[in-house]
Amino acid sequence: MMTVATFTLSDEQRAILALWFELNASLSSYHKLIHNYDSAQLAWQAGVESWRQLGIHHSHLTRHEHPEKTRASIDTIQQALIEEKYGLLFADQLNYPAQLLEIYDPPPLLFYRGNSELLRWAQIAIVGSRKPTVHAQKITFDMAQYLAQAGYVITSGLAIGVDKRAHLGALAQTDVACQGRTVGVMGTGIDVNYPNHHDRLFSQIIEQGGCIISELLPHTLPHKHTFPRRNRLVAGLSLATIVTEATIKSGSLITARLTSEQGKQVFAIPSHIDNSNAEGCHHLIREGATLVYHPQQVLDDISVQLPSQSQQHQLDHNSKAQSLDKSAFNQSATIKKTIKPQEVKPAPSITVPEHLTTLFEKLDWHGQDLDALILVTDLVPAQLIGQLMELELLGAVTVQGGRYLRI
Repeated sequence: MMTVATFTLSDEQRAILALWFELNASLSSYHKLIHNYDSAQLAWQAGVESWRQLGIHHSHLTRHEHPEKTRASIDTIQQALIEEKYGLLFADQLNYPAQLLEIYDPPPLLFYRGNSELLRWAQIAIVGSRKPTVHAQKITFDMAQYLAQAGYVITSGLAIGVDKRAHLGALAQTDVACQGRTVGVMGTGIDVNYPNHHDRLFSQIIEQGGCIISELLPHTLPHKHTFPRRNRLVAGLSLATIVTEATIKSGSLITARLTSEQGKQVFAIPSHIDNSNAEGCHHLIREGATLVYHPQQVLDDISVQLPSQSQQHQLDHNSKAQSLDKSAFNQSATIKKTIKPQEVKPAPSITVPEHLTTLFEKLDWHGQDLDALILVTDLVPAQLIGQLMELELLGAVTVQGGRYLRI
């Protein structure tokens, strides 16, 4: 599914693109020009010498000396919008994600492919190692699947490893109404799939109703500096960040730090203390991240951050004027709202009968087979199977690949 709104670029929008092209997507230079000239059109119309006096980099000045190349680039983008190759959101538009306007350095525009409406839904970031253990891959997939089914959009960076498992977990929904709840943030141009072998993942996200975004101009190739700036968008879009497994030098810790700096909660999954691949998670926990071992704990903790429908409407209205109420995405603990598809619906409360409590407490959300449960419960097979069937009928337990796990 491809949802792209085509439009003819206004003079101001063309000027924004012109600056973005000539400044090579430099956020500091862009905001300096806008601050000094009040509008993109006035900034672009200013001469090279005026830019030089503001301390704009010489490479940007060189591009500014050749406006014909800039116009050609803008015309190419306009044609791509007409052909619906991708869409484009500007920061002063109503459908631009309001939560990004709350970060220190919001991008003035976003290119996208897929369903851009997801950008305004409640999102949770899941990030981690590019070389996760098999166990971490399963935890990531299961957690993303659970949270997406609960109503959240799963946001990640489209990298190999944990990122990919997070996207796939969000997409693995049997209920059609729950499919496509994932946003991928690119560290390249919107038309440059990276890594190359992730072409299928990109297509699957778009076809199932998800969304892929980039603040970078089309044709921008991967570079070591483009991925940290991608991480700030992953953190900025989300209510919280979950790190499922990461080394101490992982880029995921950058996302976690940015999440914390934005005043949001960081969650980390613990592992064995001798697992060097999880050293980053243990460091985060030691530094104050919240230890979690079940996705429902994440839902319980962040439910207080969700704005009510009337407040969300006000956010959308304010985003158009770029004058958001900064309290709207940092609600007090008194705000607790359970909401539907676009918002969050906590898992229903299930009362487990006393005679099933012992078995239920031995179950986890990773899953165990019958042999493992016989060992930990001391129940005979017939009795164990009978109790598992009761729990399944209650909606407290499910079976996946012969393994029983809590819902």
